[in-house]
Amino acid sequence: MAPSSTPRTPDPLTTEVVELIGTVVVRYHEEYDEAAARHSLTGAQARVLALLAREPLPMRRIAERLKCEPSNVTGIVDRLAARRLVERRPDPDDRRVKLAAVTPEGRATAERLRESLHFAREPLGRLSPAERTTLRDLLRRMLGEGSGEGFGE
Repeated sequence: MAPSSTPRTPDPLTTEVVELIGTVVVRYHEEYDEAAARHSLTGAQARVLALLAREPLPMRRIAERLKCEPSNVTGIVDRLAARRLVERRPDPDDRRVKLAAVTPEGRATAERLRESLHFAREPLGRLSPAERTTLRDLLRRMLGEGSGEGFGE
């Protein structure tokens, strides 16, 4: 049977869960931006630095992950490079492509930033390991990671 093209009205529990997720997202971004500012970074710069602390990436991939235009990423990377937090280097697999990569100072800054984020640590710490595992698994399932299912599927 084909799914209905008419959106159904969410039940009160679904509405409450969506609102709670929204509140978590807002609080996370507020704290993230405040923590970034303490390191003299914008929120966008901090997010790029965090991405690059995991692995060097081409500008296009950074833009995809941040859901923005590559030209925006170029400016952010330029500002981070001016502070010697990131550098551009050739991609070893395709020398026509430049990768943005953290410098040792950038990695240390990303680590200090990550350590300064306290939102949800205390509330999550009050959950048992089993509850945190369940929450993680449910969030992954909502995002379609690992189960083959995502929103609307």
